[in-house]
Amino acid sequence: MINTSSPSLQKTIILPTYNEADNLERLINQILSAHPEFNIIVVDDNSPDGTGTMANSLAEGYQTVQIIHRPCKKGLGSAYVEGFGKALAEGADLIFEMDSDFSHDPKYLADFLTAAQQADCVIGSRYQRGVRVEGWRFRRLLLSKFSNMFVSYIMVKPLWDFTSGFRCYHKKVLAAIDLAAIKSDGYAFQIEMTHLTYKSGFSVAEIPILFREREGGYSKISRNIVWEAFLMTLKCRAPLLEIIKRLKYFFMGYQDYIEHISNGRNQPS
Repeated sequence: MINTSSPSLQKTIILPTYNEADNLERLINQILSAHPEFNIIVVDDNSPDGTGTMANSLAEGYQTVQIIHRPCKKGLGSAYVEGFGKALAEGADLIFEMDSDFSHDPKYLADFLTAAQQADCVIGSRYQRGVRVEGWRFRRLLLSKFSNMFVSYIMVKPLWDFTSGFRCYHKKVLAAIDLAAIKSDGYAFQIEMTHLTYKSGFSVAEIPILFREREGGYSKISRNIVWEAFLMTLKCRAPLLEIIKRLKYFFMGYQDYIEHISNGRNQPS
């Protein structure tokens, strides 16, 4: 068991930003008020609303805040990859993904630290122990819920939430993955990272979180993001025989499917 509360363990949060001026300062203040030992790396894609300038001011006020300024909007996946690389180079032991729009509540960081004592990757799940989402229209919620079930059936992995962007990785996970080879974005990025984590032989755990629709700004989801996630799922699929063997679970409860896969199946295929 790893003592994740140890002061010697370096913890870093990656915060990708694009037009998050309404949220960034409050979010960083809340994080560091509760966890002053955390480091934060903001990766800003030249936000036209002045997020980058605000981030510079925050870095002047907090020694633990750093900024990566990128010249244009390059996407969520590449922002995380760039942030991961910087965190690893600076000796981070635990690296977190987190949205900058308050859809991910900083109060759950303590739960991540507890779960990370046992698991190599911890995912904040919106669907474990019921549906835990506020502010979404029913159609979007239905799409997200069934999309994650589809990913689980196709990849044959016992998870409730593959596309969650609230995560914690041990450094050994990210060090084992060829981050430079990852070109996916959005939901597809989260699916690919989950696949590569399993493929590299690491353990994955979920903790329940309440996801709230962003408090300020606007959602950046598009049809292209959804389509890319679908194609990535097919790319990361389990062997066809593995999928066929479990077709009967399409007509049974998803909980039964998860329990079946978890019993000796929580390892790379």
